[in-house]
Amino acid sequence: MELLYKGKTKDVYKLENGNVLLKFKDDCTGKDGVFDPGENSVGLTIEGIGKANLETSIYYFEKLKEAGIKTHYVSANLEEATMEVLPATVFGHGLEVICRLVATGSFVRRYGEYIANGTPLEGGYVECTFKNDEKGDPLVTGEGLAALGVMSPELFASMKEQTLKITKIIADDLKATADLDLWDIKFEFGYNNGEVILIDEIASGNMRVYKGDTIMDPVELTTLLNNRNK
Repeated sequence: MELLYKGKTKDVYKLENGNVLLKFKDDCTGKDGVFDPGENSVGLTIEGIGKANLETSIYYFEKLKEAGIKTHYVSANLEEATMEVLPATVFGHGLEVICRLVATGSFVRRYGEYIANGTPLEGGYVECTFKNDEKGDPLVTGEGLAALGVMSPELFASMKEQTLKITKIIADDLKATADLDLWDIKFEFGYNNGEVILIDEIASGNMRVYKGDTIMDPVELTTLLNNRNK
């Protein structure tokens, strides 16, 4: 296999069949030895977290497949902590898509003059940020993406529609299987054969989930989700 690049939490290889292999690692983003999905550098290693994140991703990618939603997911080998995926081109230099079901975090820091923390956002609110650590991952609108030549309005509309559908599937599943409330979740999308599809992973580190009034620690959430059906 040809190594395409080494990421913070995954290494990426090119397969002979034209697909891509993601190798999940136990490295985690964080600071001072504390796991923090919001950090931009590797801060610690948690034994087994790579396989655990892959297991969560497999569960949700399979659920999306059952719902008829196309993603980059092809197959996975949990023992080897690998996932085979379709090749996809990222938008711009990388785009993150956040779906918010409840106002919190940076949303409230920006708009707290108008909305209180914990206020439900009926139907879900989708926003995008460029992946740019130096600029603090700046927000960008659908019109901005079109003006910059990053994404057409049609692709943006498809991405937004998929984001809302995927978020609802995950939120409904969390509530039904573990009595948990999804507040917000972060995705990445890519371009494949003329369409926009979900890429990367669907792991606890990309979700903000509450049990009642208490936010779930990402590692504890991963363990809970992977053990719920065992």
